[in-house]
Amino acid sequence: MTNPDSLLWTPSPHPEWLNMMNREGSYLNLAAVVPLDEDSLLVHAQRATGLQDFGDDLWREPFSVLVTSLEQEAQLTLMGRLMARSDIILWLSTRLQVTDTLKKNPVILDEEIIAPTIIVGLPRSGTSILFELLSQDSDVGVPLMWEALQPCPPPESATYTTDLRIEEADKLFTQWNRVAPEFSSMHEIRGDIPAECGLLTAGTFISDHCAALHQTHSYSAWCGSADYLPVYQYHKTILQILQWKNPRERWLLKSPEHQVHLDTLLEVYPDARIVQTHRDPIKCMASSTSLIGTLYHMRSDQPFNTQLFENIIMGEATAQRLEYVIEQRERGVVPPENIVDSRYQDLMDNPIDCIEKIYAHFGMALADPTRERMLNYLRDNPRGKFGQHSYEVDESKAMDRVFSVSYTHLRAHETVLDL
Repeated sequence: MTNPDSLLWTPSPHPEWLNMMNREGSYLNLAAVVPLDEDSLLVHAQRATGLQDFGDDLWREPFSVLVTSLEQEAQLTLMGRLMARSDIILWLSTRLQVTDTLKKNPVILDEEIIAPTIIVGLPRSGTSILFELLSQDSDVGVPLMWEALQPCPPPESATYTTDLRIEEADKLFTQWNRVAPEFSSMHEIRGDIPAECGLLTAGTFISDHCAALHQTHSYSAWCGSADYLPVYQYHKTILQILQWKNPRERWLLKSPEHQVHLDTLLEVYPDARIVQTHRDPIKCMASSTSLIGTLYHMRSDQPFNTQLFENIIMGEATAQRLEYVIEQRERGVVPPENIVDSRYQDLMDNPIDCIEKIYAHFGMALADPTRERMLNYLRDNPRGKFGQHSYEVDESKAMDRVFSVSYTHLRAHETVLDL
């Protein structure tokens, strides 16, 4: 078991304007000034949209757990409460609009989602750069941050690049960089870049996106034992809405969280093309600690508790996560034709060769124009373009078991990992 002290991380100081704002906020009755109770959130979303019907009730329990956990555990600052309230009202509003859109246009549910390419892996294992490179293929559709945040009304081809929601989302998401300037060196964030699937499923209130923003142990624990089939069904519904008036030949999707739900994912997308990334797990855990700690620090000044994210930043749980995928692949729950491995160092050393192998596994050809766009992207976006993401890890305390499991995992599928 990893000692949390082996993953060293200290938050950067807040900008002075944020310190002043939160300090003044601490003198107020924040629960009254920025309410996070269920009734207030529900009523505001209904008033904002003019809609009443949230659809099925499967979201209500996790919504209630999240709101209670925010009040009792998250220790939110004034900025934290403002951001949390804004997020939840947007997620509720989206749910109302999705329900209304489907009632008015039931034909949307006839849209086919064919052979989506889905990137999975430990957080910080190269999923983002692979996502960005694969998105250079003009045949793929990638959900962008703005449409994942507000998928209704359904985006249209004619106005897709000029939709007013792009600027609105950009202001909201780039706020993260203003609240925590160091975040820009960890993860690019804008309104018009590819979105992870956690944002698509936020309206279910069973989502790693919701869990990643606050230290809400009770909510994370609830999600850990939840039934994810309705989550993936809602995920598919959002894709159907997004492609209804703006067709996508095939979807490219990404979320590290898919790694622990591959069986459910394949139940909803039986022809999915899964790309699993692999990187030294110690580096993944250290980098994840820095990223998640920064997200928490945007909204709360309480110390970062690594135990709350033990499934991705603690050795024993990370080993179990990898073992679970091994077991599913060995039993054929995840058939070999549905999954291919991508090694982080290969992607860094020979990105085009790495991508050609992925395409070949799924019987696809990497067209010359696509290869050229990928090379141009690499040229225009060198590593460290937005600053260097620095983090520390105590190698002397690194867990032997997680190394062993990761190595065995890759060897079992004819991939070599240099640690």
